[in-house]
Amino acid sequence: MSEPVVIGARGSPLALWQANWVRGALETARPELRIEIRKIVTSGDMFVQGPLALAGGKGLFVKEIEMALQRGEIDLAVHSMKDVPAEFPPGLGIGAIPPRQDPRDVFLSRRRIPITEMPAGSRIGTSSLRRQCQLLHHFPGFRIVALRGNVDTRIRKLREGQELDGIVMAAAGLKRLGLEAEIDQFLEADFLLPAIGQGALGIEVRLKDTRIQQWVAGLNDPDTARQVQAERAFLKTMQGGCQVPVAAFASLQGGELILHGLVASLDGRRVVRDRVHGDPGQAVALGVRLGEKLLAAGGREILQEIFAPGAGKTS
Repeated sequence: MSEPVVIGARGSPLALWQANWVRGALETARPELRIEIRKIVTSGDMFVQGPLALAGGKGLFVKEIEMALQRGEIDLAVHSMKDVPAEFPPGLGIGAIPPRQDPRDVFLSRRRIPITEMPAGSRIGTSSLRRQCQLLHHFPGFRIVALRGNVDTRIRKLREGQELDGIVMAAAGLKRLGLEAEIDQFLEADFLLPAIGQGALGIEVRLKDTRIQQWVAGLNDPDTARQVQAERAFLKTMQGGCQVPVAAFASLQGGELILHGLVASLDGRRVVRDRVHGDPGQAVALGVRLGEKLLAAGGREILQEIFAPGAGKTS
């Protein structure tokens, strides 16, 4: 019997759902394959106290998985694209990006009310600087509370504890886990711009492994791939990551790719936002153009302040 194809993923329920989805799609396309999933504990899983920005950002959720891929211990990796840094380690890259799930953020309230009805002083849980700055821009009276953990852990902290009045999460994770009933309000992109790649999965491969690349290529969705390419080109131009409050979302409308982007100060008082549109085939160029526009419009000064010594610390 041939050696199994090994998928590497984090051990959280959402990560395993995503890995099993890829496994099922591959087995449907190639029934002769024997596929296994290997759970890998990442630095992000072990760092459970405080904002991820203090530990180096969301690249912590892929580092150990990528190392296993480089060593040949796994054949491919399945990530949430919003966790994948703008730069890849040597010899690795994305082999496919399947169709995107709902890219929006959602609000969950202990009182089951919309975010617009929450009073000043409400304690809102999130460890995302992107969400923090946008929430404080709309609601300067909110108190942002650092919130970490898997999807079910976050919901339990809200529903069973008294420390939080509401939390903001990604719609995609709740939908994939069948927890849509927990959602009290969908937050549209014009109100809360999503994270780069939010709702999309990335299948990472070794660039020299043409066999695996051919197998996963059929799972790629060209439209989603172009959207994510534009968003990630914007991220790279902004030199951003989890530790920087940047956001971007691309959509295809009327044959054009429309890309919205944002950078903001941590307190939400200064927000620089703009958009570009053009040929979907020029997705990367559009992302670079938007990044350069925001940097020139004040984004560079915001980032310089955030990167200054002692700056960027959050509660």
